[in-house]
Amino acid sequence: MAQEVKATTAKPTATTFGHVESIPRKNRRMTNWDLFATWIGANANNGTWYIGGVIAACGLVTASTTLIIVGLVSYLLLALASEMGYRTGLPAMALTRASFGLRGSFIPSIINVVQFIGWAAVNTFIAATSISYIFGELFGWPVYGKAGGNFGLIIGIVIMSVLHLLSISLGERSVRLIERIGIVLVVIFVVWESVVVFRMVSFRDILTWQPPHNLRMSSGVAADTLAAFNLAWVTAASDFSRFTAKKSAATTFSFLGANFGLFWFAFIGLFATIGTAVTLNHFDPNNSDPSTVAAKLGLGVLALLVIVLTSTTANAVNLMSAGSALTNMVHQLSLNVSLWIVTLVAAAVTFIPVYLASFLDVFEAFLDGIGMFLGPEIAVFLVDYFFLKGKQYRLAEFTKVRGAYWYTRGINWVAVASWLLGVVAYWGLKQVTVISTTIGATFIAMIITAVIYGLGMRLTHPTAAPVENKD
Repeated sequence: MAQEVKATTAKPTATTFGHVESIPRKNRRMTNWDLFATWIGANANNGTWYIGGVIAACGLVTASTTLIIVGLVSYLLLALASEMGYRTGLPAMALTRASFGLRGSFIPSIINVVQFIGWAAVNTFIAATSISYIFGELFGWPVYGKAGGNFGLIIGIVIMSVLHLLSISLGERSVRLIERIGIVLVVIFVVWESVVVFRMVSFRDILTWQPPHNLRMSSGVAADTLAAFNLAWVTAASDFSRFTAKKSAATTFSFLGANFGLFWFAFIGLFATIGTAVTLNHFDPNNSDPSTVAAKLGLGVLALLVIVLTSTTANAVNLMSAGSALTNMVHQLSLNVSLWIVTLVAAAVTFIPVYLASFLDVFEAFLDGIGMFLGPEIAVFLVDYFFLKGKQYRLAEFTKVRGAYWYTRGINWVAVASWLLGVVAYWGLKQVTVISTTIGATFIAMIITAVIYGLGMRLTHPTAAPVENKD
């Protein structure tokens, strides 16, 4: 069993750097089903549906193939990151102290805070759009996208923000409860949606449909879009696996749950968007969100309410991860206070597409940024733990100034340089047409980063090999 750090609330001293809490195995309560349901709930939501709708611009065959390959690869990495949390009992961003350094871990923490606030805003916006349609059905208010429709959307954002504050009020316990309830609603809704789509449009029509040439998306763009979406969860895996005492829950059931939720909801988003395009003889990727599609398919108020509720389940995971990352940077904040802060910031960010640009434009710009910064970060911390340190971190060193993970004034410059070179590699690969339009830049940039970091650490820190046997 891995060495464990006892929970502490002591203030940092001259020889310590904040505090981290390793959850002892005896205090872990999440089961195989809990992790399975958590990752289904994380992916079976509005954002995943919307991703499926966006990649519909590839056509069914290309979109489906890309979705499956990228999903399997991404969530294999999630299972590895989840194992790190299971073995150490530490949250994800605290674990990056070992690779980036105690202060250097602020880099992945900032990325995580930004990306999960962004994902929370995405889900909130889609759910608020559903609320706008509900108000239109019940009170005759203009729906979002029509003149005067912003009012209903703004009220929806406020309602969703209140629901999110309630959902994270008890920390991990409330997330677990929400996921157990939410998964039932998700299954019911997806079955219902599937029946409606295939009653209206035949599978043959969906299979043979092709997007307009000017709106067609290449497989490479789809791969990078999906990778940015999926890899976000890799950096949050340990935040939940640290609460289970079963390795199978952390690895196998997390992998299966994440892929199950991704494939089910992304495929229904893909089918629903193409089905709507066939039915209306018009395709507009701006109308790929589940609220608009559900309204056009005539699913009614009940379906829109389920969209609202599933957004809450997904954002419970998003906000928990953002709050955990914020706590790693600002040690004086408790997790609950951090959760309130990131929830309120996410509410504010949700207003950006209301006033500054279309939702699709904001969403695509967000994904481009996330993919560029996220992949190299993941490559660094996975290579560090599984290859350089042999799954053996010295947990007592995670708070020790001038300890094993202090490196140079708290920063491992090899990790930072490798990450930056990975970001540059991603950007450069995106300029190479044959790569950017076929397999995408994300995973190649991750491999480049992994090689650079591995070689750099071998050359500059030859004693970085594991020194303790903890299992």
